[in-house]
Amino acid sequence: MPPGKRRQSNAMLYTLITFVALFVIATTAAVIYYVKAEEIRTSRDELQEQVDSLANKEEVRNLGSIVGAKMAGHSNLGTMVAHLDSMVELILGSPIPATSAEVKVANAIKAVPPLLERAKAFIPLPEPPAPDANAVDPNAPAEPNEVKPIRVALTTLTSDLLEKLGQTTKQKDTAEEQLATLRNRFDDAVATMQKTEQSLKAKVGEYYQQVQDVKTDYNNLRVLVQQNSDERAKTLLDQLEKARAESSQLNQDLLRSKAELTVAQGKLDAALNAVNQIKPAPDANSTAFKADGEVILVDEPAGIIYINLGTEDRLYRGLTFSVYDRAGGIPRDGTPKAQVEVLAMDRRTSTCRILSSQRKNPIARGDLVANLIWDADKQGQFVIAGEFDLDRSGQADYDAISKIEGLVRKWGGKVAEDVSADTDYVILGTEPSVPTEPTLDEQSKDPMAMERYKAARQANARYQQVRQSAESLRVPIYNYDRFLAFTGYATEVAKPGAF
Repeated sequence: MPPGKRRQSNAMLYTLITFVALFVIATTAAVIYYVKAEEIRTSRDELQEQVDSLANKEEVRNLGSIVGAKMAGHSNLGTMVAHLDSMVELILGSPIPATSAEVKVANAIKAVPPLLERAKAFIPLPEPPAPDANAVDPNAPAEPNEVKPIRVALTTLTSDLLEKLGQTTKQKDTAEEQLATLRNRFDDAVATMQKTEQSLKAKVGEYYQQVQDVKTDYNNLRVLVQQNSDERAKTLLDQLEKARAESSQLNQDLLRSKAELTVAQGKLDAALNAVNQIKPAPDANSTAFKADGEVILVDEPAGIIYINLGTEDRLYRGLTFSVYDRAGGIPRDGTPKAQVEVLAMDRRTSTCRILSSQRKNPIARGDLVANLIWDADKQGQFVIAGEFDLDRSGQADYDAISKIEGLVRKWGGKVAEDVSADTDYVILGTEPSVPTEPTLDEQSKDPMAMERYKAARQANARYQQVRQSAESLRVPIYNYDRFLAFTGYATEVAKPGAF
């Protein structure tokens, strides 16, 4: 082969080798680049997902306005966590538990409802919205961190409470000033009464001495009786005139003392009345206006309701309750909006059958239930007197008192014969009438006439005694209709076996 052609062939060979080498290098570099690019793309996608889970694009663009100034040594997220911790610390105080933001916020919000419940006793709060029965699954498990919305802002609540505290403090100061003034007046009245009492005691001593003098004069008169008639008559006349003068003076002194005592008693009564206006005497009927429980659920189509009383409260089947509006409370006459009867009981709740209700004012959740006789905490004492028409027949029942006493005992109350300091309530029927005392002729025709007359007098005397004792001891008195209204039993009295 010619030399020139060999050199050309070697050059092409070297070129080919070089091209192949470069191709291999380029291919290797491309593969390495592709692998790295895929790794970088995967890392980018993962980082993008992490960023998206932290904040969307709009939030990322407005990160500065959302977070504010970033704290030194903190990321934007760390800055937000620090701000959240500050708010939680403001609500719950320190230390702040090391837990998630969700739990921190849930704990902070859960701490508010108990405070709202306590605040309801002092200021009005908006009622929570009624839950949507279609939106809530009753069988779904409770979410441990579920947070119900708060009905009022804490700043508003604090402001209202501080305003209420200021008003209460002002009223307390005013009441204390009035009480101090009344105490001074009361002390003056007591001092006047004591002074009058001392004066009256001194006069009583004088009157006692005068009585002793009269006795002495009487003894002297007995001696004078033994003298001759003329001297005796003259002496008696003189002593009679003296006794009349002393008796007249004594009567005048007694009338003056009674007048002074009346004035002192009037001042004392005025002072006591003024004190009662500032701090009135307790209402004897207050226990009757205390609800025993409340309605927690109403099933109007089924004619039943559920109340928050059960076997733990010593409830039993057949007990009736009167139902009252939660907002209006229990009225003075005890007239209820509805009456219910206990059908079945659990430990803390009971199912009740609706005996009567008002179409325009149906039973609602939160309404109050009460029974004058039944009490979960104590056994009330009752005294019953008078005549009662139990079944509204128009005539008094001869055994009405024993039947009412049986109902009281059945529902957990006690019955006493006479009114005492332990008596809680008095149930009075109509006043027993007393017929004219039968003559001998009437007794001969009806041998039981005198017995009936004595029994009527005795029943009337007991009626008057019970009523007077109840009034003097300030024991609440209920007639038959008011008694039935407060026990939720008005619809049952006409039914067989009601008593």
